[in-house]
Amino acid sequence: MGQLVVQEFVTADGFAANTNNEFTAYEMLEGGSTEFDRNQLAWLDTVDAMVLGANTYRMFVDFWPTPASEREVIAPALNALRRFVFSRSLKNAPWGDLPAAAIESGDAVEAIRRIKLEVGGTIVLWGSLTLSEAFFAAGEVDAVRLVVMPIALGAGRGVFPAGQDPTLLSLRSAKTYDAGLVELDYAVRAGPPAAGPTSKGPAGDPAPASH
Repeated sequence: MGQLVVQEFVTADGFAANTNNEFTAYEMLEGGSTEFDRNQLAWLDTVDAMVLGANTYRMFVDFWPTPASEREVIAPALNALRRFVFSRSLKNAPWGDLPAAAIESGDAVEAIRRIKLEVGGTIVLWGSLTLSEAFFAAGEVDAVRLVVMPIALGAGRGVFPAGQDPTLLSLRSAKTYDAGLVELDYAVRAGPPAAGPTSKGPAGDPAPASH
């Protein structure tokens, strides 16, 4: 059975998107992030696939499989991952000159359960807050990696679903990096799915909160 890991960049006050549902905080970081990038590369060597919502896919495909990413140390590893895009509007999801992503247009939770069986290893979800909320509510998220930035927004959208039962976490590691980044790696403790939308939630076009 595969493991679904949600990795998100968040502000020091816990927001993964601003009040307009956009992710712009990363652009405010000062200094390089070489140390973090190297650690991310090592972690990506253990990852088998990525899942993205439609809006996050659009942002990723405009950068990662293009010459613009050539100086990014993680680009080859990221581009080598299997790709699944959740959307009811996209008919195909090309990835530059590389194989296209698979489109998942049906029930999102049923799809991630099938993908976890197919992949068998680690699957990462980036951005795509509406999609991740559906997976949290259904109890399908196995781990969370929060990359905390030294920036405070004061308001915005968090990583975890609002109005749900608390998500219980177990801290596995905490590491500091250049640019003031802190990565918190949590296992999601087993428990019944929270009340609220589950498998009938939206499969695609989630919030454009990416990094």
